[in-house]
Amino acid sequence: MKALIQRVASASVHIAGEQTAVIGTGILVFLGVLKGDTEADSVWLSNKVLNHRIFPDGSAAMNQSVQDIDGELLVISQFTLAATSKKGNRPDFSQAEQPLRAEVLYQHFVQELVRKHPAVKTGVFGANMQVKSINDGPVSILISSS
Repeated sequence: MKALIQRVASASVHIAGEQTAVIGTGILVFLGVLKGDTEADSVWLSNKVLNHRIFPDGSAAMNQSVQDIDGELLVISQFTLAATSKKGNRPDFSQAEQPLRAEVLYQHFVQELVRKHPAVKTGVFGANMQVKSINDGPVSILISSS
């Protein structure tokens, strides 16, 4: 399981021209589920996302987590994080989990976040989404459970 996390001043997701979720200061999470991922991966990754110290403290050092600043999270499913590009110029998505299983693990990940930090919003799994964000820093970090 992979999460690309971005520290944001704000982020929103639109589906079919309608804004479906918006957050202020916090983390935009792009989540990719890979073959072989389990509920244990989603628990581990949710803890990493919530506790990653990517927000500045009083002396501008990245010493605070999204929980420390009482920030929000926006979680977007993104199977393209499973891509490999070693051969040729077309991404290979063969490591992406099948959609039904991936959605179960995506929902489990979201539930784990909400259980520990209720300020979580989501896109719609598998939907064509337009995501807008103001990346703060910029800070973008890729976290993988494997």
